[in-house]
Amino acid sequence: MDYNQLAELLFPHITKTPQEYLTQVYPRRELPQGAMVTRFAPSPTGFLHIGGLFTALVNERVAHQTGGVVILRIEDTDKKRETEDGISGIVQGLRDFGVEFDEGMMSQTEQKGDYGPYQQSHRAEIYQSFCKDLVLKGLAYPCFCTEEELGEIRARQEAEKALPGYHTTYARCRDLSLEEIRAKIDAGMPYVMRLRSPGKIGGRIKYKDVVKGEIEQDENVIDVVLLKTDGIPTYHFAHAVDDTLMGTTHVIRSDEWVSSVPLHLQLFYVLGLKPPKYAHVSPIMKEEDGAKRKLSKRKDPEAAVSYFVEQGYPREAVLEYLLNLANSGFEDWRRQNKTADYHDYPVQLNKMSQSGALFDLIKLSDVSAGVISMFTAEKVARDAADWAKEYDETLYRALASDSAFAEGIFAIDRGGKKPRKDIRKWSDVREFVSYFYDELWQEQREACELPPEECRAILEAYRAAYCAEDDKNQWFERIKSICEPLGYSPDVKAYKAAPEAFKGHVGDVSNVIRLAVTGRNNSPDLYAIMQLLGREKCFDRMEKMIASLK
Repeated sequence: MDYNQLAELLFPHITKTPQEYLTQVYPRRELPQGAMVTRFAPSPTGFLHIGGLFTALVNERVAHQTGGVVILRIEDTDKKRETEDGISGIVQGLRDFGVEFDEGMMSQTEQKGDYGPYQQSHRAEIYQSFCKDLVLKGLAYPCFCTEEELGEIRARQEAEKALPGYHTTYARCRDLSLEEIRAKIDAGMPYVMRLRSPGKIGGRIKYKDVVKGEIEQDENVIDVVLLKTDGIPTYHFAHAVDDTLMGTTHVIRSDEWVSSVPLHLQLFYVLGLKPPKYAHVSPIMKEEDGAKRKLSKRKDPEAAVSYFVEQGYPREAVLEYLLNLANSGFEDWRRQNKTADYHDYPVQLNKMSQSGALFDLIKLSDVSAGVISMFTAEKVARDAADWAKEYDETLYRALASDSAFAEGIFAIDRGGKKPRKDIRKWSDVREFVSYFYDELWQEQREACELPPEECRAILEAYRAAYCAEDDKNQWFERIKSICEPLGYSPDVKAYKAAPEAFKGHVGDVSNVIRLAVTGRNNSPDLYAIMQLLGREKCFDRMEKMIASLK
């Protein structure tokens, strides 16, 4: 076989060599020693999965914490499965959670960086150059087999209990002559380009995975497809070419690709290229009926990152929770560094779970409540309003009507030693703030444990004693002052010592006032609430409750 003639027959339009791409078009990156170059390479075939966000975050963190580069590359070689605006959906999903890339696709059509194009469908000539080089080395050949012929091969292998796949003596097109190949091409027969695998059946390879440690597998013997009939590569071939040209040092991806590593290492070998280090991340799991399973796009709404946006989980909370899934030591680090930025935490690939982390919405909600409790009142008001603008128009109008008033709501009780954790996500805000806004509250009150006549007497006595100028201590003393005339103890301890002597205690009295003003038996600091609402609104609400008791 004259491989030079074959290469020119198959790729007459390809004039640039792999060496030219390696040295002239995509020169070696100049980075600090130890800097990692990573990439997140999703396919635009549907919504961004929480597992994708997890992998993207790990890629971004290890690159940036080492002074390296992280790339967003779009693997769009499967046009049949591609969804409309799939790239922009991925970009926006990542942007919603603050995962920033140094290079790659920035929108559906925009990109930045010197190592593009960052869409595989736009890099066809590059792959064809590398494939042409393999033909010249006798390591790639055209395959004209139809689906029917491939089916016949599979049936024969099943009958003979042979290793399935296109390989060795089952590879019908492997040893076609140049004349046979030329005749088929002249006849217009479609073909794919296949690797002539140098692997041997029974051969083994060993390599070290940064996450999973030492792995031993069968070496690849399959003559896999390198280029499809349209000249666009499969993922496997594109991975070897792109990650070399883009200078990727660490390929951090889902562990579903572990089985493909023997093929990928073989591709780097036949291409004469140095492979990157592999780090295969275990999937995010969910507990169901006492067992663990992967989060499912079909069954679990929380599998889509859009779920967390719609529910209003702050991006900081989601990222902190994902970092906890990445490294169990993150939780201890956070306890010791309560106010530190999460970027300060050093993610360690070799400390990641090998079996898959369990995703727990309850745990996420706890983390989120802690994160929100550390925000300033100004940030809570602003971020809640931003979320409500998209998902709760009535709440947005209320919060946006008076930003200072909204900030005052979220500032209540935030001066204590332990910040409140009433809000776990922005969709909780409506319930939290409802009694501050008539259009949200609508006079909804919980039940009072005291008889109606007692509630009415307490409210009438308090209105007569109220003084708007009171500080908090004076305000409480004034509530205590109306207790004894109404038959209630102003001292809780005294009531507990002789409960039969009183109708109740000062807590019962103040709770009636709380119900009138907020409609709830439990609330943050009642004094602060009343100060924020003002005398007129508080009195109006007390009057309405009195009227409802008649």
